Amino acid sequence: MKKIFIPFIIATAFTLISCGVLQGAADIISDIDPSAVSTSNTQVLSNGEVISGLKEALSIGITNSVNLTSVTDGFLKNSAIVLPFPEEALKVKQKALNWGLDGKIEQFETTLNRAAEEASKEALPIFKNAILNMSIKDGFSILNGGNGAATKFLKDNTTEALVNTFSPKVDAAISKVQLTKYWNPIITKYNSAMTFTGGEKLNPDLTQYVTERAIIGLFYMVEQEENKIRKDPIARVTDILQKVFGSIGK
Repeated sequence: MKKIFIPFIIATAFTLISCGVLQGAADIISDIDPSAVSTSNTQVLSNGEVISGLKEALSIGITNSVNLTSVTDGFLKNSAIVLPFPEEALKVKQKALNWGLDGKIEQFETTLNRAAEEASKEALPIFKNAILNMSIKDGFSILNGGNGAATKFLKDNTTEALVNTFSPKVDAAISKVQLTKYWNPIITKYNSAMTFTGGEKLNPDLTQYVTERAIIGLFYMVEQEENKIRKDPIARVTDILQKVFGSIGK
């Protein structure tokens, strides 16, 4: 009976020692490189899921951006996207200031931004349609492309179409806020002066200017929203966002 019991004790001791050694080795590996331990709980993403996540992020981004910009002072009081006096007509502004038309200039610049704010109310379905119809082959390259990568892809692939679609909305907004009412006295006086001095007459296309600047402003805001989703788990308000953007850096 003793002969059977002693080998059993020895075998048990070896088993316990072996388990301890393996566990110690696992602890050491875990301390050195956490990725070396099992990652069986890591979710594997398909390219389709990544693309869905990117489109979801952009859709939420444009919704939040429109909500922020389509209100009074949404453009005017946001220093990052405010529409300044048209650059090609700065000489008009300077002359007007010299003539004491400060109030007219201020009214025009305010109404310029009111036009962008008004037009932004119509931007949501246009941008969402562009996002839904956006063709993406490699979602992983955009997902791992860093801050603003998805917004840049949208911008590069939809701007021309967005300008063409958004322009009539801007034109309607310009009429609604009566932008030309504040512009005409300034440009008329300037061009009249140019008639006598022989200088170049100017009259920039306000619809084109507001359209381009409003879209640039909206893209800027979308990028901020995208970056928020990338960095802040709280901003990932849907399951697909949590799954896709939660995978970054894993």
